Amino acid sequence: MAKNTTKTTAGKKQIEPEKQEPVTESLALNAIESISRFSEFDIFLFKEGKHFKLYEKLGSHVMEHKGVVGTYFAVWAPNAGSVSVIGNFNGWNRDAHPLFPRWDGSGIWEGWIPNIGRGELYKYFIISNTGQQLEKSDPFALWCEVAPKTASVVWDTWYEWQDADWMAKRKDVNKLNAPHSVYEMHLGSWRRDPSDPERYLTYHEIGDALIPYIQEMGYTHVEFMPIMEHPYPPSWGYQITGYFSVASRLGTPQELMSLIDRLHQAGIGVYLDWVPSHFPGDAHGLFRFDGTSLYEHEDPRKGYHPDWKSYIFNYGRNEVRSFLISNAIFWLDRYHTDGLRVDAVASMLYLDYSRKHGEWIPNEFGGRENLEAISLLREMNEAAYKEFPDIQTIAEESTAFPGVSRPVFVGGLGFGMKWMMGWMNDTIKYFEKDPSFRKWHQDQLTFSLVYAFSENYMLPFSHDEVVYGKGSMINKMPGDAWQRFANLRLLYSYMFTHPGTKLMFMGCEFGQPSEWNFEKSLDWHLLDSPQHQGIKNCVKSLNSLYRTEAALFDYSFSPQGFEWIDTQDRENSVLIYARKGLDPSQNVVIVLNLTPIPRSGYRVGVLSEGSWKEIFNSDSHDFGGSGIENPAPLQTDNKQWHGKPQSIQVSLPPLGAIVLKKI
Repeated sequence: MAKNTTKTTAGKKQIEPEKQEPVTESLALNAIESISRFSEFDIFLFKEGKHFKLYEKLGSHVMEHKGVVGTYFAVWAPNAGSVSVIGNFNGWNRDAHPLFPRWDGSGIWEGWIPNIGRGELYKYFIISNTGQQLEKSDPFALWCEVAPKTASVVWDTWYEWQDADWMAKRKDVNKLNAPHSVYEMHLGSWRRDPSDPERYLTYHEIGDALIPYIQEMGYTHVEFMPIMEHPYPPSWGYQITGYFSVASRLGTPQELMSLIDRLHQAGIGVYLDWVPSHFPGDAHGLFRFDGTSLYEHEDPRKGYHPDWKSYIFNYGRNEVRSFLISNAIFWLDRYHTDGLRVDAVASMLYLDYSRKHGEWIPNEFGGRENLEAISLLREMNEAAYKEFPDIQTIAEESTAFPGVSRPVFVGGLGFGMKWMMGWMNDTIKYFEKDPSFRKWHQDQLTFSLVYAFSENYMLPFSHDEVVYGKGSMINKMPGDAWQRFANLRLLYSYMFTHPGTKLMFMGCEFGQPSEWNFEKSLDWHLLDSPQHQGIKNCVKSLNSLYRTEAALFDYSFSPQGFEWIDTQDRENSVLIYARKGLDPSQNVVIVLNLTPIPRSGYRVGVLSEGSWKEIFNSDSHDFGGSGIENPAPLQTDNKQWHGKPQSIQVSLPPLGAIVLKKI
């Protein structure tokens, strides 16, 4: 039989064990050979914390050896006394297939077993150097058993991608002066099987419904909450045990790749939520992996997270740095993802995060900054952008830590964007107020422009705002039913016209009244209601406005793109501002009427003389509004107003936003 030359799983097609010739006696089923995929340079990089493609080396890899197909296993367990591979292929016999420790002090155990191929279940049986016996899943496994089972599965990342056109053009889609309207979603609860609400849809089934929906709504990107393997569904994916494994309850790695591929072919970008801040203490996971605090700190003042009752990575350990940065690169490489949203960055940056006096250890200079985590984030961003310059990394960071979205070479952390948590909190607090009291709180909306350009901000209405008793977006709004829906349309209009990119959690786009429940589908039946359909139509129109009006994104992160026209009409709670683009003729003026009182003949100072047209109105009948609009072109008067030599008179709808453009 001709020898197949395919050797590794590095994105290449796999050989299956059944395609081989009968094995010789020396390669019988219970044999294991000490072969290695590591070069001396690989080991050097690993020890230095500079190996960013460890997934090509550690883990399980189907490969040929001496003309026979088998699987190579490699695991880092430096404090183990012995390591063996157990699985369904050897009856989970702990003595059948011991691994060999490398001679170079790397702590890596490795070996090759014949006749083991794709689909085999396995774990590592580890006896620590103190005699503790452990059964661990593979930290580099590409797939796992469906929870509550915990075995790893020998798998590969072979997939024939069809998204070459997208990959060639995504530099234009992902650039910072392009529109980014992100639909954040939890794949397990976006939709469920209508005939069996307890059953998750598969990655393929989700794609069938999701792709036309995102195309209809006009979002530029989706962001998947963590799809890495996690055994506890109520963690929503944020307590990860399989950092290189997709969530098996939704399908195979290739099925997730197919979903991403199809989204790309439809012109939709994909961001993944990535969680390098902590991991759970499940017995089969990373916690005390070889009987010691291998991935975490031994001292709970550095290694235990009190909020999430989980464990903090040891960012100063070089091998752990290689693990984490390799994981970030893995999802960008093998899954063609367009970027990573990095969870809980603030908890990584500060040693005293959620800790009282005496519960944390200062850094070497006596400060509260986690210097090792800061270094890791910088190195991760540098590695990611060097390898994939057309992606974006986005930090969920809630403090005033300087330079989160500034380049590393000027002292920043190197992220492409940062969530604007202050804007989100101030905006929601303002809109929760009864409109009659808003005139005393106008600064809650205007203050954001004091710091809006200090970072590359993304405006988030995320899952965190619609859980744990915070109420849904629609139920945060005051007033009767009509006013709540009008307020929500107004809020979204303010969001889409404010500087910065946008993120909206699933269900918010049609005003779901109940808080998000990860155990069930969104309430899609609400779209039978004209009010909820109106919110959806409004968001759809805002996405279209945002994507087509260059003034709304040309200068998303620069003061060149924004001008206050009037912030002084507190008595009427009216705000007026302009958004400016590269082409001044495309500039727009936005007027917000933040009370339910319609105002006719309201004079607005505009940027230039001529005829102005209303191009968006949140009070449109199509959105469930009262229909107070400005249908005819508005000619400027030579009447100075708001510091402008030209002005127009407009009708302001109740709890409404209008967008004006010169024609």
